[in-house]
Amino acid sequence: MTEWDVVVVGGVGVDTIVRVPQLPLPARETIKVPPIRRYVGHTGNGVALGCHSLGLRTHFADVIGDDPEGRLVLARYAEAGLSFTHRIHPSGTRRSVNLVDPQGVRISLYDGRHPPGMTVSPDLYRGALGRTRHAHLSLVDWARHALADAIDAGLSTSTDLHNWDGRDAYREDFAYGADLVFLSAGAIGDRIEEVSDAILGRGRAKAVVVMAGGRGSYLKLPGRPVRHVPPVAVPAAEVVDTNGAGDSYVAGFLHGWLSGRDWEACTRAGSLAGAHAVRSAGTHTSFITSEELNRALDRSG
Repeated sequence: MTEWDVVVVGGVGVDTIVRVPQLPLPARETIKVPPIRRYVGHTGNGVALGCHSLGLRTHFADVIGDDPEGRLVLARYAEAGLSFTHRIHPSGTRRSVNLVDPQGVRISLYDGRHPPGMTVSPDLYRGALGRTRHAHLSLVDWARHALADAIDAGLSTSTDLHNWDGRDAYREDFAYGADLVFLSAGAIGDRIEEVSDAILGRGRAKAVVVMAGGRGSYLKLPGRPVRHVPPVAVPAAEVVDTNGAGDSYVAGFLHGWLSGRDWEACTRAGSLAGAHAVRSAGTHTSFITSEELNRALDRSG
């Protein structure tokens, strides 16, 4: 019997959220803004907490710093009851400054901190991979080795390529190694079918999901045309912050997939989880529960 349903490897940091009057910002020396807030965030954090909130037995492994941001991460997980193992690196905890406009649109200024080529002992994640049903790998460099270990162990795997253009070699190990591949529509434009076919043709993926925010998402399965999945309608007045909506989508999709639901239900689950996330301020501050998600799926099914 496995101990975990999902092990998430890599991808926690601290977001500083600055709510600005407009994007792009005007060329002005001083701009008054509402109170600036800090939140534990980044993609692995969103998937791990999202899965945890949905009742999946979730473990998270990552590298942080011995700094105020790292202590904020540890306090957040202790409060949430999320299982977390970590190593300390002198470069510190990842962080970003996110500028968010009144419509919830954001620009993220990312400080990855950790040096290129940083190595991490596989002891950080290998034990957990031996006791899980599924592994989700974030795009930190050393997580590609965890992906290889997960494949060798016969686990199902997933990754989020984010704003991949289909060409950047750094993400190819993740794109062609995972069973479920998520990515954002922004960098590929009208090349959704082309990029999805390349992932399916060159890699191990059973499905490719392209997330397009307010335009919904796209599902590509082997041998089938791309299918557009309409968004869950959220009134404009209720869209507070789009930070972390994609990570919530991934968590909702994984919950559906690990529960044995069909592809259509998985995409609806992702859409519902993402729509829940945009209604709250900050990064990863509110996640849909399994009861809420299942009720919504039953209504929409």
